Amino acid sequence: MASWKQFAQRTRVPAGTVLGVLFLVLMHPSARSLWIGAAITLPGWLLRLWAAGHIDKGKVLTQGGPYAMTRNPLYLGSFLMALGIILGGQGYWMLPLFCIFFATFYFPVMKAEAEHLLDIYGQEFVEYSKRVPAFFPAFQKAGPGASAFLWSRVVRNREHRNVVGLLVAEAILILKFIFQ
Repeated sequence: MASWKQFAQRTRVPAGTVLGVLFLVLMHPSARSLWIGAAITLPGWLLRLWAAGHIDKGKVLTQGGPYAMTRNPLYLGSFLMALGIILGGQGYWMLPLFCIFFATFYFPVMKAEAEHLLDIYGQEFVEYSKRVPAFFPAFQKAGPGASAFLWSRVVRNREHRNVVGLLVAEAILILKFIFQ
């Protein structure tokens, strides 16, 4: 399992990109589906933005902002963004494939990252994991060590790359709708 975790960590982004391009080619959006997709994609993007403004990778165990509700808000945001794109393109038949892909690649990565954080932060991470679920959020107050949102973290965490990818995907869907 350790080798799959390592493989998943290295390949999740390129594999997701290939799968995303394939999905975009096969989609046939409608005006209604574009609105529905946007209603799901936008909160996913905002969650990623919020999370990127709180996390200081490798410096501290982030427990504030969205990290008070889920230990993996970046992945939850990515899940919502991809789900919104699929629904926006009326790719309903793709939902099982997407869920299998996400479970196969992202859950092992979350496990590997949790093991890494346990090695680094020890008991602090154990307490955090008891309080905060790994993926599906629990709406509660931030625990000890809550952080403040900083735009400089958003930039440092290169969240602008995800925004560009999202805008390109949305533009492709809109153009496919206009010219179909």
